[in-house]
Amino acid sequence: MKTLIIVTHPNIETSVINKRWVEELNKYPELYTVHQLHQVYPDEKIDVQAEQKLIEKYDKIVFQFPYYWFNCPGLLKKWLDEVVLHGWAYGSKSGYKMAGKKIALAISVGVDEEDYQHGAKYKYPMEELLRPFELSFEYVKADYRPFFAYYGMEFNTTAEWVQKSIPLYIEFLRKL
Repeated sequence: MKTLIIVTHPNIETSVINKRWVEELNKYPELYTVHQLHQVYPDEKIDVQAEQKLIEKYDKIVFQFPYYWFNCPGLLKKWLDEVVLHGWAYGSKSGYKMAGKKIALAISVGVDEEDYQHGAKYKYPMEELLRPFELSFEYVKADYRPFFAYYGMEFNTTAEWVQKSIPLYIEFLRKL
């Protein structure tokens, strides 16, 4: 079964790592369907029914995005607000269309992992900062899985460092 990768990056062409991840994923169309929200919806007018039908086709869904301002890009938040609706994703007998689907996050993070610890610069581990995603997907009875994070984008942008992330990301997807 293929995995749907929903990529949300407001400027993928200038991205260092998310762009590289998309390039790698596109080498395996038999394994991954890459759905780039900013390319599909440059005007941010989301086709809710099309998105819901797309979600219904997959048992494994990964949301890939750069993590900044301690959250996801705005278009992904808008997507969640408009697509994950009462009567479809939750709240009725015919709802819960995301129930049982394996859902995970794949994020690129600007600073180093040790900055996301109790008592460190950003006070909280990434697991705690991502709780709203976990709770949202559990609310719709999806199978929320551990996230993938690649840290240090602010300081490490060499080709070697970016390339090092590829097998880690692919292995994460394989184990999903």
